[in-house]
Amino acid sequence: MFARKMHALLPSLKERTFAALDFETADYGADSACSIGVVRVENLQIVARETLLIRPPRSRIMFTHIHRITWPMVKDSEAFPGVWAKLQPLLEGASLLAAHNSAFDKRVLHTCCLRAGLPIPEFPFLCTVHLSRYIWNTRPNDLKSVCQRLAIPLNHHDAGSDAEACAKIVIAAAATHGATVEQSLI
Repeated sequence: MFARKMHALLPSLKERTFAALDFETADYGADSACSIGVVRVENLQIVARETLLIRPPRSRIMFTHIHRITWPMVKDSEAFPGVWAKLQPLLEGASLLAAHNSAFDKRVLHTCCLRAGLPIPEFPFLCTVHLSRYIWNTRPNDLKSVCQRLAIPLNHHDAGSDAEACAKIVIAAAATHGATVEQSLI
């Protein structure tokens, strides 16, 4: 079932607009987004990118050792509703959202929207972990490993860099899939 969906989706990505996103969180709560990166892709070209810090609902930042974000860095930032409003132009007309381990980012997005009283976006999510397994059949498929295999630059756990890497994985998968299809037609 998944393979059939991927097989149908990949050729259509060449004509679609999509956005890749990545969240960093302050603590174990799905409402604790402290950074978001969004990259807009049109016709398999990155056309816009934005990375914003978010003031999380609690001042304790537990994952500074991972993403290097501290409370002094985010305490004067806008809370999620203001940040989300600023990102809407990047999402306009997008047909899907891509994320590496999309279940995490989808949960953070939905929880932040619920807690803020905002409508939950109705975008389908494309998981680049699953996509990389489907296209290249390799493991491990963590973001760092996939980026190393594809020679995609990555400043891991920087939301903007992670979102851009995710966008580039989708672009590479669509290009690989297209080349495979074209070669089989020759």
